[in-house]
Amino acid sequence: MIKLKKNIIILDIEATGLDVVNDRIVEIGIIKISTDGKKSEFHKRINPEKKIPLEISKIHGIYNKDIENEPTFKDIVPELEKFIEKSDIVGYNSNKFDLPILAEELIRANSIIDLSNSKHIDVQNIFHKMEERTLVAAYNFYCNKKLENAHSAIADANATYEILNAQISRYDEIKNDVNFLANFSNYENVTRIDFAGRLAINKEGIEIYNFGKHKGKSIKEISISEPSYYGWIMEAEFPRHTKQCLKKIIKKIKKEKEKEKFNIKLKNLKNKFK
Repeated sequence: MIKLKKNIIILDIEATGLDVVNDRIVEIGIIKISTDGKKSEFHKRINPEKKIPLEISKIHGIYNKDIENEPTFKDIVPELEKFIEKSDIVGYNSNKFDLPILAEELIRANSIIDLSNSKHIDVQNIFHKMEERTLVAAYNFYCNKKLENAHSAIADANATYEILNAQISRYDEIKNDVNFLANFSNYENVTRIDFAGRLAINKEGIEIYNFGKHKGKSIKEISISEPSYYGWIMEAEFPRHTKQCLKKIIKKIKKEKEKEKFNIKLKNLKNKFK
């Protein structure tokens, strides 16, 4: 079993689509494993306050009539916050989908939870590095079981947890440690700042843009050479979490610039009275 220094939650989300900015959660399934081994579940269907396209409903089996009387995401936030607080997070393809869309919903609901403070283990990335399969195949490969009710959030979350423990047992090179698993399940050579991966920290510890024409370039440098780029991102359809993170970085850069200007003035003043 995975060794824990703090609680972990295993997360799976079904939504109205795959657009983490504009689509909404319709079902959330979470399993929490406490450090004492206790297992608890959080499972909710949610009214997304928008229509689920029929082609999406055919995938996860949740139709508009099924969730029209369910609570909204904002309604479940107090209970959700209490359940997931101070936990590291495990998921399947969670770095690219579940975490970004959950972060969007939390920010939209003015939640106090900051998912950035957790370690994030993406079981799919470990699987793809080692075997390259889908969730159904992964469950069959690692657990020798057929995944019943695939695309049911709680069934997928349970399967994900079983796969993670099977991966830890199967591969000698995979350490039974949350920090190692979080790093190992990250495909990129940079550290993501936001869940969508638009902002990152490179090997030199510099905050960079991780997409588009300025990919790999310092955010600080671009704020000087092309200050309008920040404004464009804040006005465009980027995830709320990306905008929130970038706003903090730009604020920090501005403070550093003000401090530099103050130090120069102070130095000039001292030289004047020498």
